[in-house]
Amino acid sequence: MPISQKGLTPIAAVPVFLAVICYFFWGSIIEPDRLKASKHVLEGAKTIPIPNGHGPEGLEFDPQGGGPYVGVTDGRILKWSGEELGWVDFAHTSPHRNNCTRDAVVPSCGRPLGLTFDRKTGDLYICDGYFGLMRVGPEGGLAELLLGDVEGRNVTFANQGDIDEEDGIYYFNDSSDQYHFGEVFYVSISGDKVGRVVRYDIKKKEAKVIMDKLHLPNGLAASKDGSFVVICEGGTSILHRLWVKGPKAGTSEVFARVPGLPDNIRRTPSGDFWVALHCKYNFFTRLFLSHSLIGKTVMKILKMETVIHLMNGGKPHGIVMKLSGETGEVLHMLEDSEGKTMKYVSEAYEREDGTLWFGSVYWPAVWVMNTSVYDRK
Repeated sequence: MPISQKGLTPIAAVPVFLAVICYFFWGSIIEPDRLKASKHVLEGAKTIPIPNGHGPEGLEFDPQGGGPYVGVTDGRILKWSGEELGWVDFAHTSPHRNNCTRDAVVPSCGRPLGLTFDRKTGDLYICDGYFGLMRVGPEGGLAELLLGDVEGRNVTFANQGDIDEEDGIYYFNDSSDQYHFGEVFYVSISGDKVGRVVRYDIKKKEAKVIMDKLHLPNGLAASKDGSFVVICEGGTSILHRLWVKGPKAGTSEVFARVPGLPDNIRRTPSGDFWVALHCKYNFFTRLFLSHSLIGKTVMKILKMETVIHLMNGGKPHGIVMKLSGETGEVLHMLEDSEGKTMKYVSEAYEREDGTLWFGSVYWPAVWVMNTSVYDRK
């Protein structure tokens, strides 16, 4: 029996209705959340372009105060040498440089992410999103691979770490056992809890997993006294405090919850923490992260670029948060909500000279501003 025309009418009307809704309310649907406590000051930061590189995801300064050093898309680590010299090559994570391009990630070229100097030796430790944990000496050049697997699993997506110089221990996140840096947003929406925290003994050259079953562990930073590390879990927006010394060693607790997808975290000179959020929550972020079935369906039908566009609310923006080093309480929340100056902010790094530096996972620039802009007494 054929379906009647009468029965087709309401079915045919559904896509028309949805199209009308999207046309009139798309801005409200896709718009990132508005946060009342934010100070909209980031658009006033100074931009330092990187003409020869994209995506300075992580920032670091050497023991003499030089830098910043940044890792860029084509596998190099660049050093800022001032206005006259600009950015100069310092190191690289792969000997295979022929096919490397500043505009796209090439797996054979590597992708340096989190950077940490050992203040005692001058060695730079590098989390590479393809190769694993690496190190290069104070003179730079080709980095050596220190750790490519732990406990029978490859280090597939080394992300960010921090060093306990007193004990000679390096802690870092391995974000996924399936996806590399190039698929980072797929890691966030897949729902897979396969990320882990690794403890690497520099002298003994021994590594072990000290926390696992995490959904995209992204940033990691150690406390000022070295008693705990804070891990940013990108897939849940939870910051965990993992105790690594003292009577609570081996236990963890929720340190803070943030209103978006956390990226890198950095300790301040006073012992607090800056957390960069890749983006704030919106309708699509909540939808994609609501259930692994939804996330994995989205992975099959949408390109990565589309996923990033929707989760950023169609408008890449900048947001960072300063948290108390003791309680995780929010001390400051800074934004460039319209993305006029900052986009895809991945790290905020506060220095003792009163400057705050910012990196970006995709943009060809870093930014700097004075802390007095937001911290007036």
